[in-house]
Amino acid sequence: MIQLKSLTLKSGVIQSPMAGCTDLAYRLISREHGMEFAFLEMVSAESLIRGNEGANEIMKTIPEDKLLGAQIVGCRPEAMGEAARKVEDLGYDLLDINFGCPVPKIAGQGAGSALLNRPKEAQAIFTAVLKAIKKIPVTVKMRLGVEDGSGAEAANIAKIAEDCGIAAVSVHGRTRVQGYSGNANYEAIRRVKDAVKIPVIGNGDIHSYEDARRMKEIAGVDAVMIGRGGLGNPWIFKEIERGFNGETPVEAPSFEEKKKVLLRHLELEIQHRGEHTAALHMRRIACWYFKNLPGSAQLRAAVNTSKGTAEIRKIIENFEPMKFGSDSFSG
Repeated sequence: MIQLKSLTLKSGVIQSPMAGCTDLAYRLISREHGMEFAFLEMVSAESLIRGNEGANEIMKTIPEDKLLGAQIVGCRPEAMGEAARKVEDLGYDLLDINFGCPVPKIAGQGAGSALLNRPKEAQAIFTAVLKAIKKIPVTVKMRLGVEDGSGAEAANIAKIAEDCGIAAVSVHGRTRVQGYSGNANYEAIRRVKDAVKIPVIGNGDIHSYEDARRMKEIAGVDAVMIGRGGLGNPWIFKEIERGFNGETPVEAPSFEEKKKVLLRHLELEIQHRGEHTAALHMRRIACWYFKNLPGSAQLRAAVNTSKGTAEIRKIIENFEPMKFGSDSFSG
């Protein structure tokens, strides 16, 4: 259990916001397999307050999609405060501030991970957001630093966040310059944990219960956040939670179970995004579920050249990894 101001999370396993990945269908399929708390994809504060169509699509949810947090990114305190107010008014359970995104489109504009070595600007953003928010908890997700992988920059920002009234911090164990290369540094996350009294959530390279156990053991975090380890693996949330509780491990899903869940994921994409967008999304989603199996490259090629969701459905239904190279997956 983790307490974030007035919000109580029973599970210590949280889904990380991931641009282009954690849409409504992804969240719903994960909830069906034991996930308690989810995040929307990151949304630009500027786009949100302008009512941009893309931002509105990201904010899409349904009553069953609870508990749910939104994550905003930006560098202007005024815009971040206005966006925060809108998030709360829309009824989300938590607001997260992005100090972790390393991509040039975001960091190059002075937002995301670019704020990790600019403490005065960070403080101004925290102050503006917390002034705008009345009830829901506010958290911040960050990396270890811009170039310094020791965790010193993250620890400094975390202390500022705590002093401003931020409820918790999440730390991805890589720097901005690392991007997603190399390994997450759990020892550096411990430096952040030791610097503050508010909850610290660890993120990075968690693909199993053993990874999560190691994160907790080394970094001493209060909870873990699952990012890429959850893509095509909605079972991971229950697997880790059961491990934390000392319960019987979850059986690994069979090949047929993976196919069944992928087909369910496809139907949710169609239901909530429409046929055309669902077909485009399945070009990456199908590969999430079978990325380590022989024939996954052929599966990707078949989905990428398909003419629509009906054909994609048949490709998935007929997929047998040892039979790829034949016409076994054709309509």
